[in-house]
Amino acid sequence: MAFPTDETDRLLSTTRSVRRRLDLERDVPEDLILDCIDLAEQAPTGGNQTSRRWLVIRDPETKRQLADLYREAGGDWIIGNADRVSGTGHRSERTLDSGAHLARNLQHVPAIVLVTIYGEHDGSGRPGLFDSVIQAAWSFCLALRSRGLGSAWTTLHLSAADRVADLLDLPAGVTQIVLLPVAWTIGDDFRPAPRRPAREITWFDRWGRTTQRPVTGPVTLADGPGVTVEVDVKAPPADVWPYISDIELPARFSDEFQGSEWLSDTPGMGATFVGRNRRDDLGDWEVTCHVVGYEENRVFAWNSVDAGDPAAQWRFELIPLAGSTRLRFEMVLGPGPSGLTMIIGQMPDMEAKIIANRQKEQAANMRRCVEGIRDLVEGRS
Repeated sequence: MAFPTDETDRLLSTTRSVRRRLDLERDVPEDLILDCIDLAEQAPTGGNQTSRRWLVIRDPETKRQLADLYREAGGDWIIGNADRVSGTGHRSERTLDSGAHLARNLQHVPAIVLVTIYGEHDGSGRPGLFDSVIQAAWSFCLALRSRGLGSAWTTLHLSAADRVADLLDLPAGVTQIVLLPVAWTIGDDFRPAPRRPAREITWFDRWGRTTQRPVTGPVTLADGPGVTVEVDVKAPPADVWPYISDIELPARFSDEFQGSEWLSDTPGMGATFVGRNRRDDLGDWEVTCHVVGYEENRVFAWNSVDAGDPAAQWRFELIPLAGSTRLRFEMVLGPGPSGLTMIIGQMPDMEAKIIANRQKEQAANMRRCVEGIRDLVEGRS
């Protein structure tokens, strides 16, 4: 019998890392924790091994010592940074405040569960270590959530793993995976977190290949085929922005691209520019581009030929990370007329292959572009 998907989906989409809303006063029965571990142990394991081990810490003095190690391993750093950005509106203010709350109060959590496994990572790729633990630990978190309890996924303690092992009498050859504080939650109104839609982070058949609509057979231009490439740059978004918003930049990375110039007085939403290109087999041509996305230090996007019915759609996005920026470059073919549609019109039975070849060609050029930007920003060339 099928599960009620609305409740299953609610469980999967609202199981959060809970820190500030852990009830530090209410006891959690041991049998309830064991029930959740029983469920978690139903998770698959590499090689069907039964090597996971769960350590439940409830003794107040042991929790105090473990919390001290947690703070030494990085909790004090989180607390200090949370104090530093408090009230500033910094993008990480809420996350740091939440992490600092847990670091200050870990010793007061009713139970702390350390998930471990027999074995040490040797880089061999053999099953039986991390690939046999993560899914079980998350199943444990889901089981907690379904019973009104919460937890927070944390690995900060691993910086002090040797001292944690000494404190808890872990034998040699046992690997610590994740530390899970367990408590009843204060309230139950958890909501899904903001995440990118699946279609933006899912590739089809080859890395980076996308479609804007569901595909039921060979890919066609009507499916909105495209390419996405990404690279991490060791710099803040403000340092990367001048490069992605420089319409002359592609000339550094493409023999085909000959240069661009703004047709509008100032760059921005609705502005236009022209790009000039040359290929030995096609000669010279120009493409007018229309800016359809312009958010400083975040997005620069344009449609080629026609703003409303473009021959292709292009988009740079800067995603801030801890200490770096993810540079994302997206392209979608069509839906408007272009040289590609002319080729497909001449060989309609080859449409899927023609599109795949164009995606492969564009992916290589786009990869060269984002890696070139990264190298320029980081001072490599």
